Amino acid sequence: MTDAPLTIAGRAYASRLLVGTGKYRDFDQTAEAIAASGAEIVTVAIRRVNIGQNPGQPNLLDVISPQRYTLLPNTAGCYSADDAVRTLRLARELLDGHKLVKLEVLGDQHTLFPNMPETLKAAATLVKDGFDVMVYCSDDPVQARMLEDAGCVAVMPLASLIGSGMGILNPWNLRLIIDQAKVPVLVDAGVGTASDAAVAMELGCDGVLMNTAIAGARDPVRMARAMKLAVEAGRDAYLAGRMPRKFYSADPSSPAGGLIGS
Repeated sequence: MTDAPLTIAGRAYASRLLVGTGKYRDFDQTAEAIAASGAEIVTVAIRRVNIGQNPGQPNLLDVISPQRYTLLPNTAGCYSADDAVRTLRLARELLDGHKLVKLEVLGDQHTLFPNMPETLKAAATLVKDGFDVMVYCSDDPVQARMLEDAGCVAVMPLASLIGSGMGILNPWNLRLIIDQAKVPVLVDAGVGTASDAAVAMELGCDGVLMNTAIAGARDPVRMARAMKLAVEAGRDAYLAGRMPRKFYSADPSSPAGGLIGS
């Protein structure tokens, strides 16, 4: 089966791995890890990283070039629809009318679980305002469908809590979201290691977004390479179609006929 590229808001991408820019030792390590990941879309927390809003301070855009990467401004740290909308309007001004954004409206400072009523409210406002909205959400198929109906260009359900590294805790819900969606579905939050990313892709996700799994590794650059390969392998496995599970039924991989002594 020939694979089609990941297409978001009308633009095609060869890589299905999206990465963040937070929690690295410094900007040099950030740039090296992102390059090793092969990612083409890089998400930036407008409230936490300087991309020009703080003149005189180190600017992420000096090492993550908008000419090389598609920047994805996000609303990490926002707890209301109004704050999220205000943050992304600022990002649009800083990035010369940039439309592609990642919306997240958090509901709890401890778990960072999304506030879905506020997320839906912000999504409707941003879509009406001309943004192309990729949206972090709970793994609730009904909420995901509502966000798609509101005009979001991609839905991004959590696999487990942000920064937890717990992997995919509810694959059944993810499959329900994938099976119904007409826009890309990307796992966002909870990936801890390469096998988690591969499982997400084997389930049929269109991509995976991660930050802490790479930045929090002992060797972020090597983990970035591992994640790149895991996403590619998981996608190939999904397209190939796994063998059927056969409980209590052995099936030798070598021919059973013509054995010596038989």
